[in-house]
Amino acid sequence: MKKQSLINTSLAVLILSVFSLKGFSAAPAKLQHFEIKVYHISGQAQEKLVDAYLKDVYLPALHRAGISKVGVFKPVETDTAFGKRIYVFIPFKTADQYLQLPDALLKDKAYTEAGKTFCNADYKNPPYNRLESILLKAFSHMPAFTVPKHTTPVAERIYELRSYESPTEALAVKKVEMFDTAGEMQLFIDLKFNPVFFGEVLAGNQMPNLMYLTTFSDMKSHDERWNAFRDSPVWKKLSGLEEYKNTVSKAHVMLTHPADYSDF
Repeated sequence: MKKQSLINTSLAVLILSVFSLKGFSAAPAKLQHFEIKVYHISGQAQEKLVDAYLKDVYLPALHRAGISKVGVFKPVETDTAFGKRIYVFIPFKTADQYLQLPDALLKDKAYTEAGKTFCNADYKNPPYNRLESILLKAFSHMPAFTVPKHTTPVAERIYELRSYESPTEALAVKKVEMFDTAGEMQLFIDLKFNPVFFGEVLAGNQMPNLMYLTTFSDMKSHDERWNAFRDSPVWKKLSGLEEYKNTVSKAHVMLTHPADYSDF
């Protein structure tokens, strides 16, 4: 038993050493994890099916599973993705809650009964074309998501989801650092971008990358905030630092409105 214990301890030390060499560190338990589901659709028929499933089946099941606030967003009318995608943002208190959710849903009889038509749809008439899933971990200086408090009509609100790809994993670490500890994230907060989350992508199709969601009462507020950001002396100084040059190789900008049944 002592020999086995020694072997286990040695393995644990070795694993931690490997992660340390790669620039990783054990995440504090308080950091939330997030999932972004992306339903790729075509046409109003699929959109109505996904909307009905999310509104009447999936979100109520998540609420019963202890996830009280779930965001659902759709591209704005002027975006080329309009009518082609539906984004679902799911916050988890811990990574374990994320891992346990599939089993929780399977044990939820109300969910399995209400969702069987959608989940068991005929292969000739699927409710969506593809389903994408992105797993993220919150930044240490914003460890939990925040629900914005806008009073404008839902159809006017702008939720901007951004993804910043990096050329290498090392440069991705530097970009996270630029946001998390060097001041970029704080600038968004100071300029009232009403951020929902900032997260490092742990699994997705555009890695290495980070993502964040900022919100605005309307498009006018969106434009004003971004103009203030670009003109900020803080941003000009930060973006000019040599250590953060070339940390982003491609940026994806998605302007969306919340669905009328979204929790925020």
